[in-house]
Amino acid sequence: MFSDLQRPPLNARFLTGRLVRPGSFWTQIDVLDETESTNAVVAAAASAGAPEGLVVAAEHQSSGRGRLGRTWTTPARSAVLMSALLRPTGVSPARWPWLGLLVPLAVAAAVRRVGEVPALVKWPNDVLVEDRKLAGILLERVEGPAAVVGIGLNVTLREAEKPHPAATSLALEGAATIDRATVLAAVLRELSTRYQAWVAADGDPDTILPEYHELSATLGQSVRVELPDGTYLEGTARDLAADGRLIIDTPEGPRPLAAGDVTHLRAG
Repeated sequence: MFSDLQRPPLNARFLTGRLVRPGSFWTQIDVLDETESTNAVVAAAASAGAPEGLVVAAEHQSSGRGRLGRTWTTPARSAVLMSALLRPTGVSPARWPWLGLLVPLAVAAAVRRVGEVPALVKWPNDVLVEDRKLAGILLERVEGPAAVVGIGLNVTLREAEKPHPAATSLALEGAATIDRATVLAAVLRELSTRYQAWVAADGDPDTILPEYHELSATLGQSVRVELPDGTYLEGTARDLAADGRLIIDTPEGPRPLAAGDVTHLRAG
């Protein structure tokens, strides 16, 4: 039994049957009722030698993390909260940062396909509907070497539950489906397709760039960026550098950024 009929629990056996098959990329899918952080669970598994393709989802995270040390909190069973283990050992380490751009593309593509919601990606790793945040990605490198990809995607978050006015969910956007299992499976399928193509090309950014330009909410926009040291700069987000950094055209000239908190500025 579950208390909220609009928020049924995920079924690990059902998801495994859909996604873990001979020849498929995903090797194991676990669903936890509650954990502090799915990224922490997968990172520990990676350190213990778990193979690529492990996925851990959670109905609730008590200490979910976002970028720049922020927290990510949602009501239980209202979101897709999961982490995946990737081991792109055949890819040059200099190209690993592109993973942080590939993953939100996969999330946006999945949302557009099964939810019929016009999701876009905001550099470096958010998924938006217009200027409302639908999903966030946290990518961490761990010993192995390995990458742990954390995804938090709001599905049935209600207006009264929004942690911030700019947050949104598939339900609030009138998505064609708010079934979390369907959304989770779609995200993993889109992610495996893009990831495997990227690895096969030795991390070549050209496997990502055309779609990134198509679905970017940031490129071509006037932006204000808060840098890690607390300073700000303003300019136009022109393009991505060869290493995935965002190039901002400022009055002082182009500035490539490896990290920062971007705000899209509206004309007028």
